[in-house]
Amino acid sequence: MAIRRLLALVAVWTAATAQAQETTSIYEPIGTATGDRSLLEDVGQYGIPDPVPRQEERKKPDPFRISVVAIGDYTTFGQDDASVDQLGVQEDKWQIRALRLSFLGTFGSGDFKLSYQVSGEYKGFDSDPNEDWQMTDISITLAKGDRSKLTLGKTKETFAYEMVGDSANLPVVERVLSPFYVSRNTGARFTHVWGPNKRGTLSFGVYNDDWDIDTKKSARRGVDSSVRLTALVWDDPADDSHYLHVGASFRNVASKGELRYRGRPGTNASDNFIDTGSFDADGALHMGLEAMLALGPISVQGEYTTAWVDAPTMGNPSFDGWYVTGSWILTGDHRPYDRNVGYARRVVPKGRWGAHELIARWSDVDLRDSQVDGGRFRRIDAGYNWWATQRWKFGLHYGHVWLDRFGERGQTDTLMTRLQWVY
Repeated sequence: MAIRRLLALVAVWTAATAQAQETTSIYEPIGTATGDRSLLEDVGQYGIPDPVPRQEERKKPDPFRISVVAIGDYTTFGQDDASVDQLGVQEDKWQIRALRLSFLGTFGSGDFKLSYQVSGEYKGFDSDPNEDWQMTDISITLAKGDRSKLTLGKTKETFAYEMVGDSANLPVVERVLSPFYVSRNTGARFTHVWGPNKRGTLSFGVYNDDWDIDTKKSARRGVDSSVRLTALVWDDPADDSHYLHVGASFRNVASKGELRYRGRPGTNASDNFIDTGSFDADGALHMGLEAMLALGPISVQGEYTTAWVDAPTMGNPSFDGWYVTGSWILTGDHRPYDRNVGYARRVVPKGRWGAHELIARWSDVDLRDSQVDGGRFRRIDAGYNWWATQRWKFGLHYGHVWLDRFGERGQTDTLMTRLQWVY
């Protein structure tokens, strides 16, 4: 029933906007490698119906526009006896993974602009299972030129490639390093694009989840801070689909006497496979390293994250996680790099029948050290994405998970089907 309602909503929205003029949303690519023209200007009609199949470059700031993200999943599980002992039975389920409505706009001209974003989401990344809706983003941004901007309000922290980029852009269906970051936090974030021809970004922020209207009081930590530095260390001036991105980030995690690390293994439909439970801690420092090499339709992306926890009574444990993802777009399309934010956007297919992408990933997250045993999972993924248009995506992803926890090694298979539409 949930998926039927989701598809009905998408169909109504599609019909209502079929004749609308295209504008760039926060989920769209923001310029090419040089940042001076629309990535979608050469895209024509697709074979699959798309409400607005062509994007025109916006000449003036738009004071009001709407963005919609609708993602529906079906996930099925297979478990051995050890996995059932560790986790209980994981039920197959349909899920509205995301249903986000955003209102955003920009005022001003010249060197100074003011923009805003207000987003509400149904069962978002941080949603409480007992709450249907949450406010995902509530922020205003002051920009000086096209290089520096200050954002105030509820927004993303400047940590980890997986989270800084929107999930709709990623080649895989779900993130795996979730124990090491939060989806949103409330505070101030500054971003500067540096170097000739926008070679990199520097972003940092200070946040306090005591100000967040959606975070439970029992889960609040207080003041966090983060910084992320990226660089485009190589690119081909004649072909913007060839580049090498690197980055590093740090996150200082506050504590009000306790911390807890937990996460799911690349599927939102399961229980938490790894979980330290709450333990006495004075805070933690997280570090992340990231890299992405793109050679046209072939790309390799990797990330490593570690957490050094200040918890003397628990032996000051450290936790870590990493993944490597490979992508091959069979139709020759590529994932465009956005120099304004320091990550790659989603595939924008050039052909009438879209782009076909094969995905493979290996990941490993370990929450065991000293006197803390939250378990460890390793996961392999193989997947297929059909980027049918610039907005529609269909994904089919298989994963196999090895979980070491409670003195056993359990094995779990997951098969996920995803339908995604972004406006």
